[in-house]
Amino acid sequence: MRYSLRQLEYFIAAGETLSITLAAERIHISQPSISTAISFLEKELGVQLFIRHHAQGLSLTPAGRDLLREAKSVVAQAQRLYVFASETSNQIRGTLSLGCMVTLAPMLVPELVHSFTTAFATTKVAHREANPEQLLDDLRRSRIDVAIIYDLQVPADIDFLPLARLPPHVLLGESHPLASRTALTLKEMVDHPMILLDLPLSREYFLALFMKDGLEPNIYARSEHIEVVRTMVANGLGYSLLNIRPRSDQALDGKRLKRVRLMGDNRPMVIGTATLKTVSKSRLLQAFESHCRSFVSDSYIPGMVAPVFDKTKRRTSPEDTEEPS
Repeated sequence: MRYSLRQLEYFIAAGETLSITLAAERIHISQPSISTAISFLEKELGVQLFIRHHAQGLSLTPAGRDLLREAKSVVAQAQRLYVFASETSNQIRGTLSLGCMVTLAPMLVPELVHSFTTAFATTKVAHREANPEQLLDDLRRSRIDVAIIYDLQVPADIDFLPLARLPPHVLLGESHPLASRTALTLKEMVDHPMILLDLPLSREYFLALFMKDGLEPNIYARSEHIEVVRTMVANGLGYSLLNIRPRSDQALDGKRLKRVRLMGDNRPMVIGTATLKTVSKSRLLQAFESHCRSFVSDSYIPGMVAPVFDKTKRRTSPEDTEEPS
């Protein structure tokens, strides 16, 4: 047997994405390395795995589909050797596959992963970023072991462990006429142009805040990318509602932003870990969830300013205490 598990992993990434480019992005390997691995496997096994379409990606041959299923089984069995070793030696080790929402990953993942692998030196965390629907699909297809998501429409087959709450707030550019306020209501914002974070579930969450109060926002622009939203706000194109609270008060172009407390009884988003109920948790996964519980809370969220909860609800007095920025 002259092929390696690493070559099988490259083949699996290409088989699942049907793209050399996307496979390289997923597993952080150069495109030539993946192409070389696939060519070697085709030569070694004596079968054609893919049909190459010029500028249109790949498609699996019938043999490729069968071998993809078997390759995934082989790699999964190889990974279980680490799990077995850790169970018998009482040592936490192995590679954990982590998925995280694109809006949370830049702040949450680096510090969380570093602290975990420092605490458990024989572990490694492989992570990817996606939207909630993709992450849930990845869990069901065993592409990842655990996901960090919000508690929005969590399906019945998913175990959700809450970690921290993120109440919504108003994000303004420093030149916005309401930027000097310390607290605002949705009614005060509804006629101003809004920049909407247009991601699945998040979009419905923000619009539901207005619907609850019988209001309809004046949506000026939409974007799926949170840094685009923040930069548009910083340039005075409108305000936005967000839950994440980066420690930096600057947009990517250097212009400053102002967070203002949103008054009212508004449901916070809850960050938590999601796992598949039907899959038994390894010691590695249990250790990671335990680490998350001890490391992430309402009082401390990696990469973020601690959230401020509106204890006064509908109070509109200008003497409201200003939240920390």
